[in-house]
Order: sequence, then C-alpha cells, then structure tokens
Amino acid sequence: MSRKFFVGGNWKMNGDKKSLGELIQTLNAGKVDPNVEVVCGAPSIYLDFVRSKLDPKFGVAAQNCYKVPKGAFTGEISPAMIKDCGVNWVILGHSERRHVFGESDELIGQKTAHALESGLGVIACIGEKLDEREGGITEKVVFSQTKFIADNVKDWSKVVLAYEPVWAIGTGKTASPQQAQEVHEKLREWLKSNVSEAVANSVRIIYGGSVTGGTCKELASQKDVDGFLVGGASLKPEFIEIINAKA
Repeated sequence: MSRKFFVGGNWKMNGDKKSLGELIQTLNAGKVDPNVEVVCGAPSIYLDFVRSKLDPKFGVAAQNCYKVPKGAFTGEISPAMIKDCGVNWVILGHSERRHVFGESDELIGQKTAHALESGLGVIACIGEKLDEREGGITEKVVFSQTKFIADNVKDWSKVVLAYEPVWAIGTGKTASPQQAQEVHEKLREWLKSNVSEAVANSVRIIYGGSVTGGTCKELASQKDVDGFLVGGASLKPEFIEIINAKA
C-alpha cells in the first residue's frame, strides 16, 4: 500500500519574525511535490504568526505540549491552545525533550494520548543514543519507547513515527540509508506483531538525524523510509530539495 511521503521541519528554538518570515516566503514560492505532506514545527510563541503567513498547503506543528487541557502549569501549552492557533500537529518525545528536559517514556505516552484525544496529529519521536547503539540494544530501546506510545494510541491515522538516532542529531553524522532502513523495517515488524498488520502497513515511519539535500535522495529510496523529520536544514532553502526527495 502506498504511504504518503511526509516531511517535517523541526525549527527548534531558532528564528525570529524576520528570519522566519523570509523562510516562509521561500517555502511559499518554492515548487514542491504535491504528493508530499509537509509540516513545519515552529516555536510555540510564533505558532500564530507562522500559521497566518505560511501557505495553507503546508501544515504547522507545535514542538511540544502538555498532557491536560488547562491549569496551573506555568510555561506549558495545551493541545486546545495549539488548535486555537489553527495548528493541527505536535511533535512529541523528541530526543531533546527526553535527554535535555528529562521527559519520561510514560509522560510522552500521556501527552500522546491527550494530543490525539484533542484532535491533533502527533509526530512521535523515538531513537537510541550512541552508547545504546554501540551496546547493541538499539531495538530494545526503540521498541520500548514505541510501546509507551502505542499503548496510548487508538487512531493510528493521526500518528507519524519519527525514528531519530540521537547520535545523528545535529552531529553531521547520518545513519546510513541501510541503517535507517533496517530499524524502520524492524519497527514495522514490531507494529505488525504488537498492534496490527493494517497499522504496520499504513503508519508512516520517517527518519530524522542530520538529513540534508545531499543525503535525502538515497534515504528516500529505502522501502520503509516514508519521509523525514529535518532539523537544521529545515531553516534553509535546501528544505525544498528535501521535500522533493522522491520527485
């Protein structure tokens, strides 16, 4: 079955109205493959600004949210607030949330459940650190992280799984196309055994970790790589090249 190619841009804590405005102009004017779903992850303070300026053919994502609709949670934002800005996606479980801010698998699962119940699409991130890959426990780590997410998902049509080996994020190291394909294939097998064959066949598993204009085409040609979650390169004009990796 054909899965629609999905390219997410994670802008992280970067940009201001001037630079993001220029990036948005570049994206709006760019020739992009109409068969690709594109979603840009903006800093929460700019969600409204980005959604109002970016061509409607592009989706917008928040980079995080909390697990309840409202309350005394200073500094957090809720799925309801994200939707109120006209934004329909959220990135959850990114390695920086896990390893810089100490978010647990359990919390990420709770956030996923609440975001989906609130009608947001979720880009759910999983991935192993360098010592875990070198220790030969990549599968154990990513399956465990995936289970906490899967236990909180009722409707998989709103979920995109992003496999991001932590050792390849912002380091300039990219998992080889073969390494990426191997993990994606194993993840699909895990979904088949633990969720259902239909979900395993339909859910999009995208790759993140130093994806560039130079590496995207070969990665995109792998059978189980259904797109990308792009960090640094999503702030540059080459993001259009990455969106068009399959064209």
